[in-house]
Amino acid sequence: MRITWFGHSAFRVETGNAVIIIDPFLTDNPTWNGSVDDATNGATHVVLTHGHSDHIGDTVDICRSTGAVLVANFEICMYLSGKGVENFSPANHGGRLHFDDFDVAFVQAWHSSSEIVDGKPLYLGNPAGVIISPKSGAGKVLYHMGDTDIFSDMGLINEIYKPAVGIVPIGNRFTMGAELAAMACKKYFDFETVIPCHYGTFPIIDATADKFVSEASGVNVVVPDRGVAIDV
Repeated sequence: MRITWFGHSAFRVETGNAVIIIDPFLTDNPTWNGSVDDATNGATHVVLTHGHSDHIGDTVDICRSTGAVLVANFEICMYLSGKGVENFSPANHGGRLHFDDFDVAFVQAWHSSSEIVDGKPLYLGNPAGVIISPKSGAGKVLYHMGDTDIFSDMGLINEIYKPAVGIVPIGNRFTMGAELAAMACKKYFDFETVIPCHYGTFPIIDATADKFVSEASGVNVVVPDRGVAIDV
């Protein structure tokens, strides 16, 4: 499995013949200076954890230009279908979607999910974390937590899905900060690799992953450079 971080919570995950783009906040991301077309070239799926604009990002344009399948909750799929996304596969917590190279499951996240339309929040379903389970030994189980606080049912998520790779929000204010994110990783999971996210994008969240790396001593934390692929 190859993973590329584009800043904030945006990732490219390659497993088998699938190219999965998660939460593609690119164009308006002040820490991403690359090409959206290059970053999403060959995309087969776009997976969204929730409906905030810093996670939906460039989804509509990516799905239109690549033909990628949108995988999100029902409300987001319906909302974005009205903006031109034609190929989508809705799901929700507890279900599992089966694709040729991987399965997707949505799990709990403590957060919110909406988009501002005409100055008012539009409800866009429950926020989620995402489990990516490659098929046929093509990679390790990946858990992108989305935006979330720590919660005890993380232990149940670990028991059910046994993720080896965790993408963990650490930026504080809107998600777990360094201390709680490190506690979640140590208390509830046996990750082989942890990749921090949702930091450094805006002044009101933590600027670096340094606090998290310090708090998560004993955990294999990999802090990738933006746009540089890593193999896990």
